Amino acid sequence: MDFFDELRWRGMLYDMTPGAEEELKKGMSVGYIGFDPTAQSLTIGNYVQVMILTLWQESGHQPIVLMGGATGRIGDPSGKDKERQLKSYEELDQNLDLQIGQFEKFLDFHSKSPNRALLRNNIDFYRDMDVLTFLRKVGKTLTVSYMLSKDSVKNRLESGLSFTEFSYQLLQAYDFQCLYEKENCRFQMGGSDQWGNITSGTEFIRRNLDDAKAYAVTTPLLTKSDGQKFGKSEEGNIWLDRNMTSPYKFYQFWINADDADIPKFTRYFTLRSRHDVETMERDLADDPRRQKLLLAEELTKRIHSPEDYTSVHHVSKVLFDKKLTETELRSMSGRVLEMVAREIPSMAISYDILVDAPSLQSILTEHSAIFASNSEFRRSIQNKALSVNKEKVVDIDARIQTKDLVSDRYIMIENGRKNKYLLVFS
Repeated sequence: MDFFDELRWRGMLYDMTPGAEEELKKGMSVGYIGFDPTAQSLTIGNYVQVMILTLWQESGHQPIVLMGGATGRIGDPSGKDKERQLKSYEELDQNLDLQIGQFEKFLDFHSKSPNRALLRNNIDFYRDMDVLTFLRKVGKTLTVSYMLSKDSVKNRLESGLSFTEFSYQLLQAYDFQCLYEKENCRFQMGGSDQWGNITSGTEFIRRNLDDAKAYAVTTPLLTKSDGQKFGKSEEGNIWLDRNMTSPYKFYQFWINADDADIPKFTRYFTLRSRHDVETMERDLADDPRRQKLLLAEELTKRIHSPEDYTSVHHVSKVLFDKKLTETELRSMSGRVLEMVAREIPSMAISYDILVDAPSLQSILTEHSAIFASNSEFRRSIQNKALSVNKEKVVDIDARIQTKDLVSDRYIMIENGRKNKYLLVFS
């Protein structure tokens, strides 16, 4: 695989410094992308850059994930219209540990391959550096006028830019030099909004290291067809952590995407070959739904797991299949029902109340408040609207026992076609 050819057909190449393509033709190169741990999880937007590192590694080059243990404490002004709220060191360190676990799932860090991925933390570059050393060693390299010329700085001058965020450019430039010297790293990559910071790094290296040549490569910022930022939904980011965005919601994000966005999303995120993608685009040109299903399947399996992908389909069956029977519901695993509990209203109830086989009426009016009153409960039964585990309730005096639990802890309640609830006993 040729790295730049791969980026071109995918539409993922935005800009690069002169000589970058020629440098890669000489053999294996080392390149990095930095990630600041400002959240507990990476987002699908971050995954664009993970894909760049994946393609870099599959092209035979060595990727470095540089965790921003230091830069995360400062805040990058790029793409922001106001000052960031600084997070505590403890929160940043916790986020960093969580994100490292995600990177290890997506890149090969542990094989004996010469291009296995490396993980570095830039806090190690500054741990023993005091402010005076920083000003002498780092601050003298780039002039203020040079730094002011960068869009990430110019765009913030009117709204306000602290010295803290102004210094971020220097930190990122010095990071590049440290990796250049310690890891023979010649490339820094990132989104197009990082061009100013990255080229500050190439200039920093040029001025400080004799005959040194470093290179910048950037990708377009991925946006939807309507111009909105990618990875945003009405509820916020699409996270790669299952506890922040469930595998079901993750899958549904791709299924519900605008038809016009799917070709771009596919080229950015698939690991299929160019031939396979172009064949699929030709064969399914009139079937965007099928294209969405294929992309949703590939990404759900990769980001989460094949088991989660299977569970997602079962969740859809539980939520939307009107012909689902009690037997089929009982065949669902606890993993599936746990997902269901995150997608519909769920109520926690003490398992102990089942000892005396309480009435269904008391559970639904007193212990879960699904019904506001006993009369409302009775009307639902009279109207043949109430189901327990997909079975219509016809007896107002029905009772609930442990044998009614699905997967030993769940009971599904439906009141009419649209009102679904899950009782969770523990």
